[in-house]
Amino acid sequence: METNIALAALSALAQPHRLAVFRHLVQLGPDGAFAGDLAAHLAIPPNTLSFHLKALQQAGLIQPEPLGRNIRYRADFEAMRGLVGFLTENCCGGDEALCAPAAPSKAAGCC
Repeated sequence: METNIALAALSALAQPHRLAVFRHLVQLGPDGAFAGDLAAHLAIPPNTLSFHLKALQQAGLIQPEPLGRNIRYRADFEAMRGLVGFLTENCCGGDEALCAPAAPSKAAGCC
């Protein structure tokens, strides 16, 4: 991934509503959601949501699919993996063992 593409994606995600929309679409998987469903689930006014969807689409993070009068939006998982790969490229000097996440602490109340 080129730096300017990564910057566009990170810039698009650096806003609370856009990050929430993208994370929700990731959770929904390949089925995605219609704009109205996203607006209702995330309590974002439809005109505001349209603005955020456009920014995510321009950044290459989501894909629209027109279906009649509606549009289904899906996370672009290839783009997401590309961004994560860009961010973690050469992590820890190339020693992947050093980059593995730490085991969750029982003291932190997890699991």
